[in-house]
Amino acid sequence: MNLGVDRPKPAVIAIDLHRGHLDMDVATMPTSPEVARQVIAANKRLFDWGRSVGIPVIHLLTQYRDVPEIASNPFWRTRAEDPNATRKNVLRHNLTGMPGVAIIPELYDRERDLVVDTKKRYDCFLGTDLDFTLRAHGINTLLITGVNTNSCVLATATAANVRDYAVVVVKDCVETMDGSALHEAGLLCIRTAFGFVLTTDEIQKLGAFAQPNKSAA
Repeated sequence: MNLGVDRPKPAVIAIDLHRGHLDMDVATMPTSPEVARQVIAANKRLFDWGRSVGIPVIHLLTQYRDVPEIASNPFWRTRAEDPNATRKNVLRHNLTGMPGVAIIPELYDRERDLVVDTKKRYDCFLGTDLDFTLRAHGINTLLITGVNTNSCVLATATAANVRDYAVVVVKDCVETMDGSALHEAGLLCIRTAFGFVLTTDEIQKLGAFAQPNKSAA
């Protein structure tokens, strides 16, 4: 399969797989319990395989110092004021010290995974050192997973595309709190203009990912 790069060197970009979305006991902007179970299991399968073939896992974790960092986004303020919005709790989401600001434990390998915990907007590149981290490790191909398909996954796939990374969104490893229609709409936007949408099974069959190029600079 032609991904548009001569020698793919992949990394998994795991977006907001934290308790604030996926642990129903503490989540401030939860998916459904069924979505949480599915996305955790699918990502664990992908991560275990990726680590076994030398593909690094980089977790992107949303975390805010205080409410003004959230409320400075005008549209987010309107969501907080709409009791019917799925994102009505945005001003109470993932503030530093809250229990939601933690990666789901079974998805985090402390010895091997990297963590970027300065994400404050949907685009994982904005205001973080993600691009520096990827370039420093010679990464040119991103396997994007996480929550939410129609916001952070879509925005990050777009941002990666315009920075000339090869983009693959892992279909079974992304989901949303906003419902299946918006999940599918996000995937449609991505596969149309920004990157590939493949399942874990399809990715595992690609020789370039099964034997990543560790020597690329």
